[in-house]
Amino acid sequence: MNRDGVDGTALTVLVFFFLVVTVMGFVSVQGRRGRHIAGDASALDQWGLADRGFGTASSWLLLGGNIYTAYTFIAIPAAMYASGAVSGFFAVPYTILVYPLIFMVMPRLWSVAHRRGYVTPADFVRGRYQSRGLALAVALTGLLATLPYIALQLVGIQAVFEAIGLGSTNVLINDLPLAAAFTVLAAFTYVSGLRAPALIAVLKGVLLLFVVTVAFVILPERLGGFEAVFASAREKLATPDPHTGRSAGVFVPGTAGFWPYATLALGSAMALMVYPHTVTTVLATRSRDVIRRNAILLPAFTLVLGLFALLGFFAIAAGTRPVGMDGKPNPQLVVPQLFVDLFPSWFAGVAMATIVISALVPAAIMSIAAANLVSRNIYREFVNPDATPRQELRVSKTASFFVKFGALAFVLFLDRKFALDFQLLGGIWILQTFPAIVAGLYTRWFHPAALLIGWTVGMAYGTLTAYSIVNPGTGKHFGGSLAEIPFLGDGRLGYLALTACVLNTAVSVAVTLVLRGRSRPARDETSPDDYHADIQNGQPPALLADDSPHTSESSQAGSPAGRRGPDSTE
Repeated sequence: MNRDGVDGTALTVLVFFFLVVTVMGFVSVQGRRGRHIAGDASALDQWGLADRGFGTASSWLLLGGNIYTAYTFIAIPAAMYASGAVSGFFAVPYTILVYPLIFMVMPRLWSVAHRRGYVTPADFVRGRYQSRGLALAVALTGLLATLPYIALQLVGIQAVFEAIGLGSTNVLINDLPLAAAFTVLAAFTYVSGLRAPALIAVLKGVLLLFVVTVAFVILPERLGGFEAVFASAREKLATPDPHTGRSAGVFVPGTAGFWPYATLALGSAMALMVYPHTVTTVLATRSRDVIRRNAILLPAFTLVLGLFALLGFFAIAAGTRPVGMDGKPNPQLVVPQLFVDLFPSWFAGVAMATIVISALVPAAIMSIAAANLVSRNIYREFVNPDATPRQELRVSKTASFFVKFGALAFVLFLDRKFALDFQLLGGIWILQTFPAIVAGLYTRWFHPAALLIGWTVGMAYGTLTAYSIVNPGTGKHFGGSLAEIPFLGDGRLGYLALTACVLNTAVSVAVTLVLRGRSRPARDETSPDDYHADIQNGQPPALLADDSPHTSESSQAGSPAGRRGPDSTE
């Protein structure tokens, strides 16, 4: 934090960029149409998916802004600072792994979603398996996993405010800037939908490139070069922790760190694929080729992430002391504090603005994705099956408002540690939807009841095992995301979410083998051609009519695509 009070210059720069973002958010409501659907049928598409019309540049910046959040730029250097590469630098290979997955898998989801009018991953599951229970499980899992993710963007903003001296022992004064920022975010998202974060992501990309370039031109020279930086980090991480007697962290993972490092990277990449906000961003693109081009270009963001991660080691070499307003050490403050300590106030203000904007972009996308789950898979499925597209849109807009303020209340009224624990569970939970969504894009072999049972087992195992992990320093539950991998022996640790997903899949396979001979699942709403549909002559795939030859009567009555309101049009 700023020990000399509020840094007026940094605050002025931060406020300036926030005003720019506010204006961009409201003016972005005007945008090109992508699908060119007549009438009200495209109402939710226009607001929640920007009419599915983003090209390569806009979707690249939006997807990058969605993946690389403020908490990413806060938490990863903080983990590098506190415990080293296993818990910090794994994010770099995980983002490298996710791009081939996006390249291979997401074009299939884009095609079937465009052909069938799907808006959420739960829409696809409902149409593919004709199972309301499984679709509801996917929708609720997405909601539960997304809410703490939004809350952690607020934790990133709080770190910025604290670093420039806006913290206070007065609760009202301390939380007022955060509440004001999220109120404005809620307002322009309500008005402009997905186009708002898409336009703001352009500013985020420019600022991020500027901040990283300046930091890596100046900091290595000021701190004695990379050799001195790495030597300082190695020394600190080798120092025993006074509470446990163990070394504080791992500078570079050795043989013992292979399994934790590898499973964290792979599991995180798989989880990112099925987060609702990732799916929302992909479905908003104009074509399959746009998705593939993005998968090729997105590693540029990984380079920036790797450089940002090294700021944790830079902070060690600089002797940065991240101490919160409560006087306690808080590693989450390490990057903001590094910029405050080593750079002029105006540049620190630009860096803080970059982090805040890096929170607003994904928070907007996440709230829209969560709201679409509420309107499509809860309200329309269980409350008002005959809802018109306009009614769906109103519910989505209202839900997005409440989702943001729910996340805000989460941060303001609950212990920040609880938000971190909940996010840990969110990563475990969302990966349990992977078999239903990703396997479903390639095969209908799994029985929907088996997938639901596998999901239940994976959720229960992951949650209970996470609770059983106790932090040796604090003695509290949910003390980490690594647990012993069953059947491997030698006490090898791995990412708990991935272990739970493997168990989930094994149970799904076993139960499917039992059920397939005894019960016949409902007909599939989709056809093989749906998974390859693409733009033709510059036009997106046409929405199939309700009386498509492969669409059963039950699917017409019960699925999002076959159960359109009276105002819907093709």
